[in-house]
Amino acid sequence: MKTAILFLIMLLVLVIPHEWGHMTVARWCGVKINEFSVGMGPLIFKKKKGDTQYSLRLLPLGGYCAMEGEEESVDSPTSYSSKSNAQKIAILLAGVTMNIIIAVIAVTISLCIAGVVVNTLDSVVPGSPADKAGLQAGDTIIAINGEKTGTWEQVAEKISSYKEGETLEITYRRGSETGTASVTPEYSDENGGYMIGIVAGTTNDFWTCAKMGPATTWELNKSLIQGFKMLFTGHVGRDDIAGPVGLVKIVGAASDYGPASYLMLLAIVSLNLAIFNLIPIPGLDGGKIFFILLKIISGGRINDDMEYKATVIGMAVLLTLFALITINDVMNLFG
Repeated sequence: MKTAILFLIMLLVLVIPHEWGHMTVARWCGVKINEFSVGMGPLIFKKKKGDTQYSLRLLPLGGYCAMEGEEESVDSPTSYSSKSNAQKIAILLAGVTMNIIIAVIAVTISLCIAGVVVNTLDSVVPGSPADKAGLQAGDTIIAINGEKTGTWEQVAEKISSYKEGETLEITYRRGSETGTASVTPEYSDENGGYMIGIVAGTTNDFWTCAKMGPATTWELNKSLIQGFKMLFTGHVGRDDIAGPVGLVKIVGAASDYGPASYLMLLAIVSLNLAIFNLIPIPGLDGGKIFFILLKIISGGRINDDMEYKATVIGMAVLLTLFALITINDVMNLFG
């Protein structure tokens, strides 16, 4: 029951802001919104407010923002079809933008809960090179060999790139004073590299986590893009792909490790949704943007009828893909 609730919350957090982004920018551009729906399929609840019907539908696997003139050209100043190409692209990109914002927020909160590794030392191993050089717990390493180290990753990188015979000149801040320690790393067979015997500290400071949030999100994004490249080049196996059914199992596993893991998973799924939506497949936001650009490049030779036919084919492909992934999820679920 807990897993089902957390899965439903994740879907709502992913779908509602995405569609709200489309609706908000569309309204800024003067487009009439016919319906804003959370969920797909049979209608459960609806409420009319102004020109827009707000709907709740049975299947929580998506949602939509139905704009006037989105599916076919409508001769009206409030229709999507009457807007400029730049306005259309802005409306289409709004959903993806919201998914990225959600990911950054989720990552930042996750970091606040779990803590961020910083370059202030939590402890120094007794008898280690760092201990012999005079480094102490609470020291903040601000530079190595004259190069600034603003993060623990930079500290670790400088130490790992050490060459035998050299000495590391470590500049540190201790309270209000600054000092320098000459440290000669020692090779560790256990860790397979040179070490100086220091342990990083962590912080839950909001501003530090807020600063790290976008950077961590960007690193996640780069990994996901690499994953998509591997998917399209055939380097990802069938068992490595998960759809909604498989995601339920993953949500359950992540929640067992606490809220920080759940939020990080939410961020990953949100970024996945953003990247997937930008793929130029008819029916997706990326496909619609692709056709706008095609119409501009072709000088109007690509018409709405061609786009409609391509969208129907694209949606059929996507639905088939969704069905295959779901079948694969069920097969994996039952071993």
